[in-house]
Amino acid sequence: MWVRGAAIRPVPRHAVLEAAMLTQIERELGDDSDAASESLDAAFARFESTQPQLAEAMSGILAKPLDETALALGYFLTIATWLAFERTFGVPRLREVSDDALRATREAIELEEELRAIQGGPGFDLDEVVSIEQPHLLAFVHDHVDAALTPRSGDLAHRGRTHEVDVEDVRAVYGAVVLLALCLSHAVLPLDGAPRGTRELMA
Repeated sequence: MWVRGAAIRPVPRHAVLEAAMLTQIERELGDDSDAASESLDAAFARFESTQPQLAEAMSGILAKPLDETALALGYFLTIATWLAFERTFGVPRLREVSDDALRATREAIELEEELRAIQGGPGFDLDEVVSIEQPHLLAFVHDHVDAALTPRSGDLAHRGRTHEVDVEDVRAVYGAVVLLALCLSHAVLPLDGAPRGTRELMA
């Protein structure tokens, strides 16, 4: 069965996030205190200053007239993903994602879909491909997407929901978060700090 991506390049082992970090961030983002709110605002500011291309791309999605639950989910997953990379690897090991790298990642996702369509196999399943590359992060994202569609008491990204969620809006947010995750994954430098060359960065 063809699962691993042919166009989406593998995430290096040194860039894979751990579940414990995501759990810790989830707890912190669930804190409603003023201090937690200030910390969240500061995290968004760092994201915008250190990753301007990615921040602009995510803002372009979140600025659309999205369903309120999808919008809350998008903001939550964006900052949770960014914080997980920032805290795990630190700014020195996290390169700025260029416009070219962002475009190359988008094109790789699109090409993966085309290749699978040509092969005539099962439909493109981005979940399976990216789950191989960032298993803990994708499990975390899936948990919150599922919760947005079938809410339970206490879910973080959509408390107080009183309406039917727009599934297409949730899918748009999910796709944007996957793009963010892949871009940041390939922006992480190894422990020795040595870049792997332009060809690897843009492949």
